[in-house]
Amino acid sequence: MFPFFSRSKMSDAPEVNPAPAKTHEPHPLDALTGGAFSAATSGERASRIRDWLATEPAPEQLQEVFKELSGRDKGAARAVRERLDEIRRAKGQEAIAAEWADKAQALLAAPKLNIADALAWQRDAAKAGAPLSREPLSVLKVQLAERVKVIEDLQHRVQVQREAAVLLAQRIEVLSTKPWRDAHAAIELLRADVARWQEQAQGLTGDPSWVSVEARFPPLLDASRSQLLVVWEAFQAAVAQAVAAADDTNAPLPPVPVWADELRAARGLPTQAAVAAAAAAKPVRAVKSKAAPEVVEKAVQSVREALATLEKETSEGHGKASAGAAAALRAVLKVHGKHIDSALEQQVHMALVAAGELEGWQRWSADQVREDLVTKAEALLKRPEGQALGGRKMQETLRSLREQWKQADQGGAPNHALWKKFDEACNAAHKVVEAWLDKIRAESAEHKAHRLALIEEVKAWAQEHAASGDWKAINRALHQFGDRWREGGHVGEKLFAELQPLWKQAIAQAAAPLEAAQKESLARRHAMIDEAVALGAAPALRIDAVKALQQRWQAEAQAVPLDRKHEQKLWDAFRKPIDEAFHRKSADRERAVTELSARDRVVLEASKALEAANASGDAQQIRAAMQALEAALRGQAQAAEAVASAQQAEDKQAELGSAAESAQAGVQPGAESDEGDAAAAAGSAVAAPAPASPKPAARPVVAVRGDDRPGMKKDAPAAPGRGGRPGERRDGRAGDREGGRGPRGDRSAAGHRFGDRPAYEDRGPRLGDTAFRAQREAMEHAQLALKKLAAQAHGEALTQLLTAWEKRDAALVPSAQDLGAGVTASVRSAWTQAVSTAPQGDASEALLRLEMAAEAPTPAEHIAARRMLQLQLLTRRNDPAPAQTWGQDVARVLASGSDAANARRLQNVLKTLLRK
Repeated sequence: MFPFFSRSKMSDAPEVNPAPAKTHEPHPLDALTGGAFSAATSGERASRIRDWLATEPAPEQLQEVFKELSGRDKGAARAVRERLDEIRRAKGQEAIAAEWADKAQALLAAPKLNIADALAWQRDAAKAGAPLSREPLSVLKVQLAERVKVIEDLQHRVQVQREAAVLLAQRIEVLSTKPWRDAHAAIELLRADVARWQEQAQGLTGDPSWVSVEARFPPLLDASRSQLLVVWEAFQAAVAQAVAAADDTNAPLPPVPVWADELRAARGLPTQAAVAAAAAAKPVRAVKSKAAPEVVEKAVQSVREALATLEKETSEGHGKASAGAAAALRAVLKVHGKHIDSALEQQVHMALVAAGELEGWQRWSADQVREDLVTKAEALLKRPEGQALGGRKMQETLRSLREQWKQADQGGAPNHALWKKFDEACNAAHKVVEAWLDKIRAESAEHKAHRLALIEEVKAWAQEHAASGDWKAINRALHQFGDRWREGGHVGEKLFAELQPLWKQAIAQAAAPLEAAQKESLARRHAMIDEAVALGAAPALRIDAVKALQQRWQAEAQAVPLDRKHEQKLWDAFRKPIDEAFHRKSADRERAVTELSARDRVVLEASKALEAANASGDAQQIRAAMQALEAALRGQAQAAEAVASAQQAEDKQAELGSAAESAQAGVQPGAESDEGDAAAAAGSAVAAPAPASPKPAARPVVAVRGDDRPGMKKDAPAAPGRGGRPGERRDGRAGDREGGRGPRGDRSAAGHRFGDRPAYEDRGPRLGDTAFRAQREAMEHAQLALKKLAAQAHGEALTQLLTAWEKRDAALVPSAQDLGAGVTASVRSAWTQAVSTAPQGDASEALLRLEMAAEAPTPAEHIAARRMLQLQLLTRRNDPAPAQTWGQDVARVLASGSDAANARRLQNVLKTLLRK
């Protein structure tokens, strides 16, 4: 069929000898990589590369092998590239580790370690990708953590020492309320505790990490030490004085009231409480000397005033003031002592004793406080590096120290030596404050110049943009000027009070045009709000007017900006009446939808009936329900009118056809003029009186010249087209412009070009939303149910056909209606005859033709036969295609014997072919 001629053995072409096989020389890197470059397969090459990488080759060798191998086998080269990347990452991590190790060693070597710096080192090193889990960073991390732990432990111990000092002071205070012998017995234990506390505090300050403690902890420890020592030394002195007073009756009593009363009782003297009670119970003695009552009253009043002043200063603990008050009382007592009674005299003596004790105590304690203040003042310039106080903080600290010194001076006699040291330290520290104040003054002058320049800039801008109408740009510029004024830097209150009026005046002048435009815009917006209220209150909502009003509002809002909150309030007031009108309209529409009309109820009932038919699964019942629903949609009266109009249209068409046949009987077929008479006759027939119909009949479609519909015959030739030469006409004649068109006739009878088109059908009132959705869903469900039933019926017919083939029973062959429109009566008859006879013939070729017709896949064992059959069909040019003879091919298959494989193949192709 297709001869292929080989080269003749007697050909004159010279015989070509094959070239010898080229020997492959070994690659230079084979010896290094273990023969990876001479490997036969990619898998073997990758295996040899992995074995070679296990030997830890040098980076230079890796780079050379990767360069050669990447062009040959990228899969095998991937492992080499990964090893190179690991080496590169390792080098990078080593550099990072060295950098962060240096930083950690610098932190550890520094005499003072800040806890925040140590924590920041670990955090930043982790962010930078440093290998914290490997040495040396792991060791350094542990060392830093231990150093931080030691510092935190020191800070915790400082707090514990502070609490211990408070507890010791409380113990001393409790002992001062008990007998002095108990205090004397416990003084040795207290001395040991105080010494131990001082030793522990000294151990804290002597720790090497003490310099790394936060700045707030050393002052706490120093304050606790000074307070404890003051209380302890006063307690020791009081106990020693009590012991001496117990041994010597002439010795002064201790300053502790409880111990003094106890010693008075031991000496046989009345206690202070007993003296006061006796003085209160004893009647007032007579005046020593007879004097005028006015003199006595004046003396008593003077003494009582001086006594009240002394008692007040003593109760408040003012040692210095109490000394002056005591001197004043003694002077008054010298003048008026002979005119007062014994009770008032006793009160004066008790007040003088208490003032003397307080004066001694306050003088000693005031010196302790002054020494503490001197130490603090000298430490202001001796702070650790990095913890120096700034200017403002230094100024506040100096002010506080001086206030504390004043209070200490009020409690006791002044100490000029300590004051000189304190004043020198404060003056030295005040130099920092002076430098800071100079800096503040320079910045204030700079800020003042900047603000004045800004004011001038605003004035120039206001003159330049006075006639501008871009209100948005003006508003934006004003806001920017305001931000720049707020960020202009700090100035003094006095200077700010001078600049603020200038700024307000300039910005008011610049904002005057915008404020005027905003005022006009507010008036227009209020007018639009009134229009919106009127539109919303109207009975019929005009959508076009609402849209136009909203567009005007948007244009106004875009043209003139207002304050955001004010503009939002205006917009809410504008939108409220329109929204209410739309809500009203929506409520009316929903109310109208919920009220079903009679036609809606009929459609709903028909839809429910159709849904019930869908659930039953009966095709006839579903179709009947669909027709009922369609009738309900059109309306029964309209359906009746449609039937009557259709009958009248058929009668009229029959009369028109008979008139046309009688008119054409006496004329020649080729006469063109008679066509107009026939048209006139038809027109007269149409113009004849006929019963009126609500729906005109549809114009029947008549085959015309050149009809190309399937099954139609093209008896008359088509009109010739436009010729190839210019000037030719469609009918072949060159001169006549009218050609073969004929008269156009009068179109006025029809009224317009498409006058014969029927008028639109009146569909009746519109369905409600509920009824429309119900009928639409019911129709969709019905169509799906019919499709499903049709598919089931198709499958049952195919199963019956295969069963008839298997049992060779012609009675089991389905009817032509069950098989579908693709199977004609003759084809079914051929299938019936094939099934009724005994099995004969081979169905392999018929099955192949059926699979080609259905474009279905062929089993693998028959693909070669199908290709051979396709080649054979290419040579049979006049034979019908398999798609045209599939009925006969099915008959050939049914005539053969039935088996499972052929039945399956036949079922697959018939599923497709029966649907066509």
